[in-house]
Amino acid sequence: MRKHKFIIGSYYHIYNRGVDKRDIFSNIKDVNRFLLCMKLFSYEDPIGSVQIVTRDLENIGVQHLQKGKKIISIVEYCLNPNHFHFILKEESDGGISEFMKRLLGGYTNYFNKKESRSGALFQGRFKSLYAEREKYFEDLFAYVMWNYKVHDISKDKFYLVRTSEQEYKTGKFNLINPKEGKKFLEWFHGYENFLKHAKEVITIKRKERGKKSYDFNSED
Repeated sequence: MRKHKFIIGSYYHIYNRGVDKRDIFSNIKDVNRFLLCMKLFSYEDPIGSVQIVTRDLENIGVQHLQKGKKIISIVEYCLNPNHFHFILKEESDGGISEFMKRLLGGYTNYFNKKESRSGALFQGRFKSLYAEREKYFEDLFAYVMWNYKVHDISKDKFYLVRTSEQEYKTGKFNLINPKEGKKFLEWFHGYENFLKHAKEVITIKRKERGKKSYDFNSED
């Protein structure tokens, strides 16, 4: 049993890693598949075959595939080669649990079929923490979105990293619920202040782990 309930309107830090710390993405196609599943599975109505949806995307666009109301809002995300972090908002009763069941189950089926493997891909049940704790939420925002900077990801796997950073930087929200994205940009008084805060948080996190400071301009 979880130590907390998922409450409508509340925010949660959701994360998980590959079983035995294995990579969950082998190539760009895998990353894009996971991102597409995140987008589609956040809505109440079932979408049918993701394979068919993927085939038709170029012609109809993902915006025409979204039906019904959202069961969750994606507020932030970071995909690393062997694990992921989200901040999700519960929009309907049981929304986060249903979203994660669809996402992890559907992606595991896809990955196992592609790799001719069987069994679990992720390390047990997804982990969750209530995010709206005092002196935690602001630091969590930086930790999740720039999580790849907390780790020393090898250069040959860096191309597998995906994060909501560009959505917040440009204000062009895709996976992120635009209402949530705009709200938190205002909360941080703009992206530049958000980035300044993130540099402080990531520096502290890396120091705690015995790592040297990260150059935030290295991928710009």
